[in-house]
Amino acid sequence: MTSVNLGSLTAAIAARFTFIRYLLASLCALSGDMLLFLALLRLNITPAAAGAIGYVGGLLLHWLISIRFVFTSARRPTHGQRLGFVVSAAVGLGITTGLISALGAAGLAPAIGKLFAIPVSFLSVYAIRKYGVFAVS
Repeated sequence: MTSVNLGSLTAAIAARFTFIRYLLASLCALSGDMLLFLALLRLNITPAAAGAIGYVGGLLLHWLISIRFVFTSARRPTHGQRLGFVVSAAVGLGITTGLISALGAAGLAPAIGKLFAIPVSFLSVYAIRKYGVFAVS
């Protein structure tokens, strides 16, 4: 195998693990998000506001992990990627706060509403980032 073929093989293998790296980055960010969310609830912040603030804290952590370990096709993130990341985060934030509010109005505890919002937000935002924000052209 030549070094070019080995490099192509390595790139192909790394690309297959993008989802796994994204999942691990998301778990780290989610941990920070949930800790902040629960702490704010204990301070009597409204559930929707606590969800939004926690989400933003997790978002900042996710950005740092994503540009260093998940979507590493470019050495430095572009302004377009930064903007796309923020827009995708706004979609996730809307999903998260909307579900927390709606499920809370239906009688579920805020933390349960947050747990329902997590997979919906995760899959939506992952698709936007993989196929839009960090798509390899």
